[in-house]
Formats: sequence, structure tokens, C-alpha cells
Amino acid sequence: MNQPSDTQAPAAVWDARYASSEYVFGTTPNEFLRQHASVWAAGSRILCVADGEGRNSVWLAQQGMQVEAFDISAVGVEKARQLASSQGVTVQYDVADCDSWSWPPARYDGVAAIFFQFADPAMRARIFQHIRDSLKPGGILILQGYTPGQLEYKTGGPPQLDRLYTRELLTQAFAGMDILELREYEAELSEGARHTGRSALIGLVARG
Repeated sequence: MNQPSDTQAPAAVWDARYASSEYVFGTTPNEFLRQHASVWAAGSRILCVADGEGRNSVWLAQQGMQVEAFDISAVGVEKARQLASSQGVTVQYDVADCDSWSWPPARYDGVAAIFFQFADPAMRARIFQHIRDSLKPGGILILQGYTPGQLEYKTGGPPQLDRLYTRELLTQAFAGMDILELREYEAELSEGARHTGRSALIGLVARG
């Protein structure tokens, strides 16, 4: 996801971005998530962080997961609810930002953290700690983001270097977790109008 302007309220920016009938990031799941979601058994309780219009939460519910999700945008959450209904699945959605979300401790078998690179370093550190705390013992995080190489491609994500992920940053942030995969790579994305084209990516799978 791209970074809203610092001069505008983030909720209003995302509401405007999601206002059209088009699903801005598409309705199919993130590819890294799709490739790795088998680490969670059917029936697992999964949290989708900053889930936008619901493409990832709905797909996980279709795989038999018990899914909870939140996003700062009421417009995005309403579109997510519509998508879930159209696909015949149930997801528990809430409107909240990453600081006001309740983050119940040791609740989730898994957390999906896909492209929430709107956070500055201080906010990101809080979110990462919340994610760790919210996982049950043995719970698994799947995270996808852009690396600094994305500044050359400009096919999605924020323009600020400090919003982007590196191997070192993620290794430090999730120290003490069992890193099952941590991979920097390039790939062609086709995830809606805003994540399209050659991209510099990093993917993390880690067990608490």
C-alpha cells in the first residue's frame, strides 16, 4: 500500500482511494501469502493486518480459516464485507488503525501482514511488537513488503526509504522467532492497479 500524504488524515486518504467500485489492489490474494498459507491448518484463527478491501482475508476464509481483519478505512472495510458476502464466507471485520486495534494477546494461530508500509519506523516497531504478542506460542507470521530496490521500479509502495523493509530490519524485528523463510527477490506483480509490474520484494515466514 502507498503512503498517504502527511498533511491529510490517513483514514480520509484511504476512504478516497477506495471510493470507486474498483478493487484497488484486486480481489485475488497476495501471491506470497497464497504460496505459503499452507503453514496454517484449516480452522486456524488468522488476523489480517490493515486488510484494505479484503482480498487476503476473504481468500483465507475460503481456505477454511477463522479470519479476523481490520483496516483504518471504513470504505475499504465495507467493500471487504461485500466481497466476503459475494464469496459466501464470513470474516470478522473492524474499522481501526494499527494503534487503536485491541491486539488481543496470544490469540492467533497466524498473522498475515501484507504491504502495510504506510507506517513510519516508530509506528512500524509498535506494530511488529503487537504482531508478536498477538501470536499464540507456535503461531506463524506471513509478511510481505517492498525493499529499497522498489524506489527504482515505482510500481507500488511508498516513496520513503524508511518505510521499506530489509533483511536486517526484519531479522532484528523478529529476533527470537524461528525464521522459516526470509527471501529478497524480484517478481512481476499483478495485484490491482496499484501493485502492477516488476517489483523488489521481501517475504518472511516466522514461527513464534
